[in-house]
Amino acid sequence: MSTRRNVLKLVAGAAIVAGVAGSIKMLAQVSAVAQTNPPATDRIALKGYDPVAYFTLSTPTPGVTKYDYVYDGVRYFFANARHRDLFKANPEKYAPQFGGNCANNMANGVRRDSDPTVWVIIGDKLYVFAGTAGPERFRKDAETAALKASANWKTLKDTPSQ
Repeated sequence: MSTRRNVLKLVAGAAIVAGVAGSIKMLAQVSAVAQTNPPATDRIALKGYDPVAYFTLSTPTPGVTKYDYVYDGVRYFFANARHRDLFKANPEKYAPQFGGNCANNMANGVRRDSDPTVWVIIGDKLYVFAGTAGPERFRKDAETAALKASANWKTLKDTPSQ
């Protein structure tokens, strides 16, 4: 009788050890995947338009998900690998000002999404706007508007867009 009980204890113990070992193996696999695949960001810059294309092609150009890069917590898409590599080498040059929010609204202390097809490059900086009148209004006094927008961006950067 005691032999039978000992056998049952051994079988039960083996089952527990096998279960724990399987769990450890599964956790190790999940951990390895997490380390090779960084967490994806939900924030997409310029509604998916390629920031480098404004400078190289002088036109808003949709990016391709195949060529993406995360910078400053935001995912950028590019039309090709060359544009992605140019951005990676110098993101400050190509990234839109104020996180791609409307430059005029930012100058007025309001964080508002922009239309990436309404844009202007002034002083080697990309500015995007919420409406078609934006670039002309911004150009009237670009230096003052950019200074106001930069000051407001410091406090509005982590707030939601309107």
